[in-house]
Amino acid sequence: MEKKKALSLAINTVLAGSLLLGTAAATAYEPGDIIVRAGAANVDPNDDSSKLKLNGTALPGSGAEVEDDTQLGLTLTYMLTDHLGVGLLAATPFEHDLKADLGASTVDAGSAKQLPPTVTLQYFPMNAASKFQPYVGVGVNYTKFFDEDIDGELESVLGKGDLELDDSWGLAGQIGVDYAINEHWLLNASIWYIDLQTDAKFKFDSGNVVKADVDVDPWVYMIGVGYKF
Repeated sequence: MEKKKALSLAINTVLAGSLLLGTAAATAYEPGDIIVRAGAANVDPNDDSSKLKLNGTALPGSGAEVEDDTQLGLTLTYMLTDHLGVGLLAATPFEHDLKADLGASTVDAGSAKQLPPTVTLQYFPMNAASKFQPYVGVGVNYTKFFDEDIDGELESVLGKGDLELDDSWGLAGQIGVDYAINEHWLLNASIWYIDLQTDAKFKFDSGNVVKADVDVDPWVYMIGVGYKF
């Protein structure tokens, strides 16, 4: 919730600046323009999971948690018209710590890296020459999990093993704002919501298998700078 308030403040600050400075000397968003942005991106899971199942038997009071992570976010928009663009979200790999709730206790269960390429069709409602360019987008996300590892704390209970997380396809929504500093440089703040589910499978050398269905459904927050070509 604090991250949402912080990004809302950033967007409001950009809006206030645009109202003070007006649209003089603004540069138009035109068909064929490419806007590249880079900044800090935080993936904040809004997670929920099924009960953990040990060899097919649900464990009462159990569940899985996914921690957040911040990395370098990269986005690109290609303008199709003055008001429509195609956006791409990319980033350096995010690494999330995984936790297992076991009744009254919580243990470190493992970690995994992921890449969340997301493509959206973006709508820019303002006049093309406005310095202030809010936008909304809808599209599709593909999340690729890799480098999954089981934490030693869990292995001390169930023995050595491997972790697998299924990749995910899902819908994505986005809101954001660009504010032109000059002809090429801009400030940006944006938020995505991604429909992301994965099946987690812990397979141990002892033959034990622990499974969970996890709805990660993260909010992704990014603040950065951009350049228009």
